[in-house]
Amino acid sequence: SGSDSSGCKSGPRCQSCTSVRTYSVVLSLSAGSSCCLTLSVILKSFNCSRAKPKKAEDEPVRRRSMRLQRAEPSGIPMPEVPAQSAAEEYPQVPAGPLPMVPEDQMENRKVTEDLLTTWMSITNVLVMLSRYQESLNSMSLSEERVKKVVRYRVCSMAIHPSESIVFVAAGDKTGQIGLWNVNCKSEEGAQVFVPHSSTVSCMHFSPCNPAHLLSLSNESLRCGDVTRAVFDEICRTEEDFSSFDFLEDNASTAIVGHWDGDVALVDRRTPGTSSELSADIGFKRTRTVHVHPVKKQYFIAAGSVDVCVYDVRYLKAKGNQPVSSLKGHTKSVASAYFSPVTGNRVVTVCADDKLRHNNNTGRWLTRFRAIWDPKQEECFVVGSMARPRQIEIFQDTGKLLHSFYNVDCLSSVCSINIVHPSKNILVGGNSSGRLHVF
Repeated sequence: SGSDSSGCKSGPRCQSCTSVRTYSVVLSLSAGSSCCLTLSVILKSFNCSRAKPKKAEDEPVRRRSMRLQRAEPSGIPMPEVPAQSAAEEYPQVPAGPLPMVPEDQMENRKVTEDLLTTWMSITNVLVMLSRYQESLNSMSLSEERVKKVVRYRVCSMAIHPSESIVFVAAGDKTGQIGLWNVNCKSEEGAQVFVPHSSTVSCMHFSPCNPAHLLSLSNESLRCGDVTRAVFDEICRTEEDFSSFDFLEDNASTAIVGHWDGDVALVDRRTPGTSSELSADIGFKRTRTVHVHPVKKQYFIAAGSVDVCVYDVRYLKAKGNQPVSSLKGHTKSVASAYFSPVTGNRVVTVCADDKLRHNNNTGRWLTRFRAIWDPKQEECFVVGSMARPRQIEIFQDTGKLLHSFYNVDCLSSVCSINIVHPSKNILVGGNSSGRLHVF
């Protein structure tokens, strides 16, 4: 087909030329009398005839593949294959609850159980931690739960396991022991006793008989027996005691640490006030000792920069070797304690601030001791130098879970803290002899 007057060679269906041609028609119509001639000339100049379709015999025969003809290359037709139903390809799952059983259950049952157990355990940890944080948020401090129980600096505390009455014991640096019935609102709710003549550095209620309160000072280990209203003397030394812990659930034997580094075995059933064995464990100083909660033959000792685990069955006077040594601290270690349920973890407090926690209490404050919450394997409590004054709870990962504070009722550092074994109760003691019960 030829070209039009605009010089386009693409034919009448060229869209780029159509607008030009239409514009030419409008101009011609405006020319007056010659409009018809001009229009007819323009129309004639266009070749508006359509191309005739080619005859069918002229088209090449399209070749169909053997696959589309469903035939083998040899020309033999392929057998018909019945189409699979959707139900066979994707089985329908019945409605309602289904057992959590994988397809290959019979092949490897243990792998499945391990996988589901892991899922359940990590979920339980998160759920328990969430509930634990909720319980921490519910704990508060009020004015009637703050009381001066001993005259001087609080150096140790113990809390009675009773779930009906909050009953707390506190020991100070002069040998006083204060007993406080927190539920009693009168002044008679707290009384002070003087069973020691020096710092009461450690106290525990007997795990088998809470009527007994054992307390340790530099010179002696005593048992306060409320049934007889007496403080019995269990052991006495010329060397300074530092801490103790029970080796058995019946509280008949104990491991006692000395400030000069030695440890001693004490049996309450033996007559007299001397220890059964004094053992040199190679420490220059032993600040705390703590017995493993499950495997009672092991105890951990914290010293100058030493944190070691020993087997009490192999203790002798000299040449003792630790079962395990925990390395990493570069300054004085204040305490070390096993976790309360499994004993798989150990929390220590040291002046090197490894946890990015300010433990530099100085001369006038009792050194911090981080203690585990008996109800929570992964969380521990420690005092704080931060302002406003507070008591902090950390996860074993080092994450701060909660801070207890009350700007109206807590205005001092609580170096010594104790947690109730079954209730959501926390007690903090400061350097003026006051106890704060959250």
